[in-house]
Amino acid sequence: MSEEKSKGISLRTKRSKRPAISAPKQISGPIQQTGAPPRSNGGQASFDSPPQRPQMGGKTSDLVKRRYSTRFNNLPTDYNAATPPVPSMPSLPAQYPPSNDRGRGPSPGRGPALNVDVKALRDPNLRPEQYIAGLLSDASEQDIDDYQQALQKLRNRASTDLQQNVYQNRTQFIKISKEAEKLKGEMRALKNLMSDLKTNTTALRAASSQGPAASNDFGSGFSSTLSKRDKRSSVADRTAMWNSQLQALWKTVEGSQKFLPAVPGRHVVQNAGLWIELDNATWKSRRAMQIILLNDHLLIASRKKRKVEGNGADQRQAPSKLVADRCWPLLDIEMVDLAGTSESASGRNKVADAIMIRGVGQESFTYRTEKSDDNEKQSLMMNFRKAVEELRKGLRTEMETSNKAKETINYFASRDPGLLKKTELLETLSDIKDMLIEVEGKQQNLRWVESQVDELDIDIALQRFDTAVQRVEKLNALAKSLKSNVVAQDFISFKADERATKLAGLITRELVDTHNEPKKTRRNVLWLARLGFEDRAREAYLEARSNIIQKRSRQCIFEGNLHQYIWEVSFVYFTIIRNTVSTFQACFQASVMSACVKWAKEQVDAFNIILARQLSSTERGGPLWMECMNQAKEHAKMLSEVGLDFKSLIGRDVSELSQNGAPVGLGLV
Repeated sequence: MSEEKSKGISLRTKRSKRPAISAPKQISGPIQQTGAPPRSNGGQASFDSPPQRPQMGGKTSDLVKRRYSTRFNNLPTDYNAATPPVPSMPSLPAQYPPSNDRGRGPSPGRGPALNVDVKALRDPNLRPEQYIAGLLSDASEQDIDDYQQALQKLRNRASTDLQQNVYQNRTQFIKISKEAEKLKGEMRALKNLMSDLKTNTTALRAASSQGPAASNDFGSGFSSTLSKRDKRSSVADRTAMWNSQLQALWKTVEGSQKFLPAVPGRHVVQNAGLWIELDNATWKSRRAMQIILLNDHLLIASRKKRKVEGNGADQRQAPSKLVADRCWPLLDIEMVDLAGTSESASGRNKVADAIMIRGVGQESFTYRTEKSDDNEKQSLMMNFRKAVEELRKGLRTEMETSNKAKETINYFASRDPGLLKKTELLETLSDIKDMLIEVEGKQQNLRWVESQVDELDIDIALQRFDTAVQRVEKLNALAKSLKSNVVAQDFISFKADERATKLAGLITRELVDTHNEPKKTRRNVLWLARLGFEDRAREAYLEARSNIIQKRSRQCIFEGNLHQYIWEVSFVYFTIIRNTVSTFQACFQASVMSACVKWAKEQVDAFNIILARQLSSTERGGPLWMECMNQAKEHAKMLSEVGLDFKSLIGRDVSELSQNGAPVGLGLV
């Protein structure tokens, strides 16, 4: 215990009795340092000296003071407490964009230039005035110009991308249209094949289940079903057989010619034999009938007894005759087998062998066959359905043919309105749409020609003249090779000529614009010659050169020195004439050189008129007159470089013009 007292009490020493710590005391004011006067800091805490702990007695207080050996908040020695506080930052106005706005580029003080934020410009809720006011508020004039140039470049790039997208979308649209048309044709062919398969399958199933149909003839030669002898390959024999059957029907059935006149292709399919008409309400028999099925009609004939002459003759033994009673088109009626109805299933055998025919006007008739054990009813039902299917198939084919013709006419007319003027060619397009033509050993149709025309239109729109000229030549060569197909030849020639005219107009305009460049002139003239427009090229080129002579000569201003003016005008005329003749010789054939010589003479005559007008006020043969004439002849010697000698023409008729005066309407140039 004595050693512990000598060492003092430690905080880490385990002891049983906890020392008592006094409660904190209230401090009434700041603690002042000794030796320094008290200072006020505006009601704020004083930083002159670190705060001092309150004086608390006891050993525990001494231990706590030892732990506070480090002093905090030591102020520098040169600190002045009288300095006013730092002012607060002002708030920014509401119209300025916030600091985290990415649409504003760096200011001149923070960055080299303003950047164009594409995302901000694409914002649909963008307010241009407010955006520009906030972006360029602190920008210099150079920054504004740079930003404007950047926006202009972005606009040009967007315009170029849009144009390329338009051309690309057009090309893709044409390709998709071709694929859709090809798919449409394949689906149509598949539909026809499926329809044929269904018809054949139905016929085979019915033939295999019922066996060979018995043929029963009546009258003078028309049979109920077609025999093997009737199924001939010759169309003429079949037509003759059908005509004989129809005539036999007219003779056998009285009044049948009124319902069934002679129509190409009409023939008898089946003579269904004897039937009995039943009452729809009571199913009682009414009268004996006979049903005859044709390929497009169903004839119902009633059996009536002929009158026997004589008073004692028995009318019951009189022969019967057939009289046409009703006749319906097959597409206007419906034949129902009553064997499958609920009434027959319930045990009413009277209608087990009966059929019901429903007309368009909801009128129905019931007929029961006299031979219940025979398969006459099943054969009639099968032949009826087959005939109806063939009629519907024929109508669909006819409708599709008509629609194809209309579609073809609308297709070609909408693509090329110029075809509307060629009525004869437009009417024959429906017949040749599926016609195949041979192109480089392959069979192609006219839709392939349209695809080539589409490619040609794209080349013309993009001014790819070399490729476009090649395509026009290819179409012309294809048209010439189709000597046996006059209609297709006219169609392709019309397409090629129309595009060639449009292409020649564009090339001619470029020829006029670049007539002073020999290489481009030669290229354009060659294109026009390949298109067959060499005369237009010659006329356009010489006209452009005439215009440039007039333009350059009018730029020569007369300032009082007549010799100087004549020198300038003659130099312009003969230099341009020489260059024109030189380029003409390199671009055109020698056979058309006479047109260029004629043009050169016309230009020399025009120069003589100007020369005579200017020399009309001078003495003929005088020094000035002779000096101007010699100068003009000296410049005319330049034409000898291209093989022209017009020296003798210079000054011709100048004396007459000088005596009579200048022509009316000609003044100083």
